[in-house]
Amino acid sequence: MNFTYDLLNNYMLVTAVVAWLLAQIIKTMIDAYFNKTINWERMTGSGGMPSSHSAFVVSMTTAAAIEHGMSSSIFAICFVLASVVMYDATGVRRETGKQAVLLNKMLEDNPFNWKPEEFEMKLKEYVGHTPLQVLMGALLGILVAFMVKTRY
Repeated sequence: MNFTYDLLNNYMLVTAVVAWLLAQIIKTMIDAYFNKTINWERMTGSGGMPSSHSAFVVSMTTAAAIEHGMSSSIFAICFVLASVVMYDATGVRRETGKQAVLLNKMLEDNPFNWKPEEFEMKLKEYVGHTPLQVLMGALLGILVAFMVKTRY
């Protein structure tokens, strides 16, 4: 067998990649709807609705459950990974995004009279997720795992 064939026939891998891609497309479309312009950074960026990280890991976890059963070690590893990723998205990463908003506002106001080259770039504000964004990503991941399974 060849490498490409093996990759494309790996149900768990294909499921995760499809879920990530769909989440990024949906996220870009939602952002374009609300901002009336397409921001192509949303196709690869983190944060926003739905969580592509959640879609990615939950689709893989669901695929592991379908393919190997919920008592398998593979499912257990995927479940733990998904739990950590989703907890991080709504916890530390979300707080980091909130802090970036405040710091960017401070830099914009320039209370210290810094020169522009001292703060050239804004901090990234789309970092984490709300619980709803994580839930929607997880639901998308479950749906994708069952949809992709019909091909395998």
